[in-house]
Amino acid sequence: MRGEGIWDRSMVETPRQASHYTVLVVSDHSQAVRKFRIGRGSIRRWLYVGGGLGLLGLAFCVHYLSLLSTGSENRVLKEENAQLRSQILLVQEKVAHISATLDRVERFDSKLRTAVTQLQDPERKLAVGPVSAKPPATGGPPPAAQHDVAQLPGTLDALAGTAMKQESSLRELEEYFEDQRSVLASTPSLWPTRGWVTSDFGVRLDPYTAERTMHRGLDIATPSGQAVATPSDGTVVFAGTENGYGKVLVIDHGYGVKTRYGHLSEIFVKLGDRVKRGARVAAVGNTGRSTGPHLHYEVRVNGIPENPRKFILE
Repeated sequence: MRGEGIWDRSMVETPRQASHYTVLVVSDHSQAVRKFRIGRGSIRRWLYVGGGLGLLGLAFCVHYLSLLSTGSENRVLKEENAQLRSQILLVQEKVAHISATLDRVERFDSKLRTAVTQLQDPERKLAVGPVSAKPPATGGPPPAAQHDVAQLPGTLDALAGTAMKQESSLRELEEYFEDQRSVLASTPSLWPTRGWVTSDFGVRLDPYTAERTMHRGLDIATPSGQAVATPSDGTVVFAGTENGYGKVLVIDHGYGVKTRYGHLSEIFVKLGDRVKRGARVAAVGNTGRSTGPHLHYEVRVNGIPENPRKFILE
């Protein structure tokens, strides 16, 4: 067989892949046709660049959306934080108010106990019970103003404990007072007249001699003729004139307690009269050893002058 008749595939030339592409641009308004040759490598590079830019754009969009979501959450958190701060300030104000109230209650508790202790009489067994069970002081700046928010629960617990002690103490006083109504009715707990205190109980310079002397009561300056009321129930044991005191009234309230009213202009009761708390018994004047219209008011327990402010509960 002759070799010329044999077909060898290796002898056939296969077409090569095109290395360029031709783009024809035909205009609607012109007959001219424009040709652009674009290499395969350039197309591949532009595809890579476009894909990379697309991925970057997608990543940017995702990041931007996450930032928007975070910003929205931050705004919500800021609003909630502002509300919480407002609520915390309100709680702190309430804690300070409760603390101040407890402080006033404690002082009132102490004043009640002091007033009744002044009336102790071993024979009548009038002593108050557990005076030593006095609640701890709550004075000073409000606790919430001194501590941060993390300490508020502890402060509230401390106030709750103090309130429970105060409640227990006041309940003891209530039970005692219920048993000692007559003692309370005899305790001179009201101001005898309205005015301003010009000389307190204690050592002072005598307005006449300028020497240091003991002042046994309160001087309450007020216009002449101002009403004088008895601060508790009692019996008139003296109504007349004494050296230095001018016109003076003495009322016995029982349990060793007597009150004296000096420099009066008028006395509206007489010896032996029974008077009730708040009854108008005299009028302020300027009689006796006095430098101007005022009431000299004394409280004596078993003959010993005591500071009248210990008894005044108003």
